[in-house]
Amino acid sequence: MKRLRNWARDGAAEELDLDGTIRATAEHGYLDVKTRPERRNAVKVLLFLDAGGSMDPHVKVVEELFSAARAEFKHLEYYYFHNCLYEGLWRDNRRRWTAQVPTWEVLNTYGSDYKAIFVGDASMSPYELVLPGGASEHWNPEAGQTWLQRARAAWPDHIWINPVPEAQWKWTQSIAMIADIFEGRMVPMTLEGIDRGMRELGR
Repeated sequence: MKRLRNWARDGAAEELDLDGTIRATAEHGYLDVKTRPERRNAVKVLLFLDAGGSMDPHVKVVEELFSAARAEFKHLEYYYFHNCLYEGLWRDNRRRWTAQVPTWEVLNTYGSDYKAIFVGDASMSPYELVLPGGASEHWNPEAGQTWLQRARAAWPDHIWINPVPEAQWKWTQSIAMIADIFEGRMVPMTLEGIDRGMRELGR
């Protein structure tokens, strides 16, 4: 994820500016310590994490990805979903039915300068993508693919990271469908795949 960097200096001027200190000391004839804001990664990231069901075997690797993202990006927001994006998201997976955030609110809160990363196995019934009411756990008034297309339009820089080995994608119809919705911007959750995805987002 280090490939996805855009350095900016912000915050309090607490970092020693060695070059500035040397220059100011030479000019003034006495030690003139200069400081500057710390350099931080200014890239803004929205992370959408599939939770539960067929994602359970992938919990450990997703947790590692999440930890890496939190360490790398100062501007990181995250939400959970199940199988596909629908009308509600949540921040705490233990409160998925009691503390949902409307997806429209998320779409209208974060600007197009955010880079959206979806993490999930994309493995579900095709009905969950194409039909209202096709979701496995609730009645969805609109099809999942409608919400995915809205998210892609809201955040043009986006990828889908899939923990299922790439060689197995062809055996699951919904993986091919989401890869098609994302116009090929699906990568496997491997070092090479994530590297490829970060290059795509960094363009």
